[in-house]
Amino acid sequence: MSNMTNRFPNWPMATESEEKELLEALYSNQWWRMTGTKVKEFERIFAEMHNAKYALGVTNGTNAIDLLLKSFKVKEGDEVIVPAFTFISTALPVMSLGAIPVPVDIDPGTFCLDPEKVREAVTERTVGIIPVHMAGHLCDMDRLMEIAGEFNLFVMEDACHAHGGEWKGKRAGSIGDAGVFSFQQFKLMTAGEGGALVTNSQELYDLAFLYHNVGRPFGDKKYQHLVEGTNYRLSEFQAAVLLPQAGRLAEQNQRRECNAKILNEEIQNIEGIVPQGRLEACTLHTYYMYMFYYNPGKFGGISRERFVEMLNEQGIPAYIAYTQIHDTPIFKEFAANLDGSYSFPNQLNCPASRKVAEEVIWIHHRALLGDEETTRGIAQTIREIQSGVKARI
Repeated sequence: MSNMTNRFPNWPMATESEEKELLEALYSNQWWRMTGTKVKEFERIFAEMHNAKYALGVTNGTNAIDLLLKSFKVKEGDEVIVPAFTFISTALPVMSLGAIPVPVDIDPGTFCLDPEKVREAVTERTVGIIPVHMAGHLCDMDRLMEIAGEFNLFVMEDACHAHGGEWKGKRAGSIGDAGVFSFQQFKLMTAGEGGALVTNSQELYDLAFLYHNVGRPFGDKKYQHLVEGTNYRLSEFQAAVLLPQAGRLAEQNQRRECNAKILNEEIQNIEGIVPQGRLEACTLHTYYMYMFYYNPGKFGGISRERFVEMLNEQGIPAYIAYTQIHDTPIFKEFAANLDGSYSFPNQLNCPASRKVAEEVIWIHHRALLGDEETTRGIAQTIREIQSGVKARI
């Protein structure tokens, strides 16, 4: 079996462009977003990339959700619909405000929110929906926006996996009322940490700016703290690292799409492996993660965890899927402390989400940034692992 440790590009990618931007920021002596130029320039470019009027750079994607929830005036006791299968950060800011994240089941093919399950979960306390574009596959935004309009709900796209992704040609983050992005180490664009929100609403942008700038409006010199904000500002150094990546994103997204298609073709005949599905309306899937169901019965009973270890041993950056958010200790504690008369509208019954959480594996997007031969090598490694197991039985 050929080891693929050195076959994939490194992530993050550091180039002379990042170095140049960082040195410019360093020697400008303006390291603060309020007086520097890098954050403002990045926000302008990032907004344009996503067909949005406004972008706001912030400390991370979790804080971006928090800022928007406050800007939407979410209050204690309100319900916000979230996917049952997502990283916990989609729900944590809702919980922090005393509101209730309502986990709703997903489509078993796309791993994104199931619109019909969303409709069934709406109650008189529901104020909004946070659809997650899982692994870069955009949710069915047509149906979700229809439901939101019917019940007067806000829609905040969690696009932390979907920088530059599209639904029917519309960019992630620009379809709902607002969208949030992450620049954490693993993400499609990264500054180690960091995040952004985008919106076409000046009112939302202005409020979010206040909340992220300890309540002070832009240009304030009289310490006018208009809201109970905090400091969620992005630094000039983070923006400097992100600026060159904005110019590389489109080509990288295209390469991942091309290589994901190759990998889908390669593994379609491997028993026990079923990749994430795709709707035709998702016109650009960013493949932050290449996700697939794994059936241990077709691999000699090797557990999912052991199979992931075997992929890692061969240099393929693989991981098990997230836990359902309502199966995490923090959510269970939160739910136990709710009023005794409260019950979740769907009784937390999410079978598709549970199946994905228990059976799915994902491969980091850098594995899709290599050449065609390297991509086919991923499938070959899986075949070799399967053949080796069968040979021992």
